[in-house]
Amino acid sequence: MTTSEDHVLADEKSNTSKRNPAILGVHHFSPTVTDIEASVEWYQRVFGLERVPTEFPHYGSEGSGYAVLLTDPRSNLAFGLHHHADNSGESFDERRTGLDHIALSVASREELNAWADWLDQLGVARSAITEMSDPFHYSVLVFRDPDNIQLELFATE
Repeated sequence: MTTSEDHVLADEKSNTSKRNPAILGVHHFSPTVTDIEASVEWYQRVFGLERVPTEFPHYGSEGSGYAVLLTDPRSNLAFGLHHHADNSGESFDERRTGLDHIALSVASREELNAWADWLDQLGVARSAITEMSDPFHYSVLVFRDPDNIQLELFATE
């Protein structure tokens, strides 16, 4: 005997093979950093983030470190900066397996210009704004955090 719940489960299974569930956007970015307070200060200064007033233990290994959560009230994007007790202190290197970089969207090429000016005011080293047209038109500005993690600001128009 089948129930209405069995039919719902069968319908859910058949729908999953037709199309993947939607992704609504990026919720948070969580790099491991060598000096968490220096990184908190840098990310707050560069991105205007607000610190959540608590530390978050690492789920499942609470004694190994913690995260500090920073949020952007305009975009709702969160940055979770992680401290690991056994971090050897080496700088990030995108040539190793793991994260290569993160690219954050901005509204326009004009916004990239504003970001370039902002980073210059803060003394943050950056690339020139690069215009690309293949495989589609975009502009990108590249810079790095205190642990050498590459961050990109990306505009498509």
